[in-house]
Amino acid sequence: MVEWVAGWSREAPEPDAGVVAICDGFILRAESGWLHAWSDARDHLAEGMEPIFVGRLGIRPVYVAEVTNASQISGLESVHLRDVFLTADDATATMVGTAAQVAQWWRDHRFCGRCGQATDYHPNERARWCTSCKIPWYARVAPCVIVVIRQEGRMLLAQSVRARKHFYSLIAGFVEAGESAEEAVAREVLEETGLQVTNIRYCRSQPWPFPHQLMLGFFADYVGGQLVLQQDELVHADWFRPGELPPVPPDATIAGRLIRAMEEEIRADELRAQESGG
Repeated sequence: MVEWVAGWSREAPEPDAGVVAICDGFILRAESGWLHAWSDARDHLAEGMEPIFVGRLGIRPVYVAEVTNASQISGLESVHLRDVFLTADDATATMVGTAAQVAQWWRDHRFCGRCGQATDYHPNERARWCTSCKIPWYARVAPCVIVVIRQEGRMLLAQSVRARKHFYSLIAGFVEAGESAEEAVAREVLEETGLQVTNIRYCRSQPWPFPHQLMLGFFADYVGGQLVLQQDELVHADWFRPGELPPVPPDATIAGRLIRAMEEEIRADELRAQESGG
């Protein structure tokens, strides 16, 4: 499998460099895949946009560029970023997600947030630089927590008011200023479900470019409280056993991976209990 490695460079793209092309918020996919040759994309750049290096797919350098008049380029399909995560392999999804975040950062920080002066490339790192204020403006990353809550052999799954395709997923929310990730888990669970949790333990993470989250995945154990849903966040929640789950997000998402991992943990614990009892 070809490996994706994010990176930074100020070098201009060679004609055969790969470009993730974005138009009107959609990712452009050609018949050959998600990467376009720079020689094909450079004549369609959006005003004020330039190609930005985002990493390498294998040995091929990859840039992101916003383009216009995509309808004039034959053989292209406009794809929502979420659908990239549902259909592409992990390396490609991470590459496209990185490109989307970098493009968002470039667009949002064309001007200094303090003095309003136009910014330029930082000379030594991936940042935009205000020569007047001497301030670097980095790509924003917002930490979020997402958690599987376990009660003995069951896990809590909930349906968000914003759920797509009727998926049941996990409790999640942003980390607030002055808060640890573990404190954010306990607060979000209490706010959205009325439950208290303990034994909060980190499992895995995933960058989530909607538009710039870093999802921090946790397991936690139920310790008390009655299930009372925050109505503007959740429409339904319940406890489910492995093998009896409602529709859940695919394994391409951190929610899907956490749910599968909890299923495996519960089954392993039950198997050990059976063996020790036998």
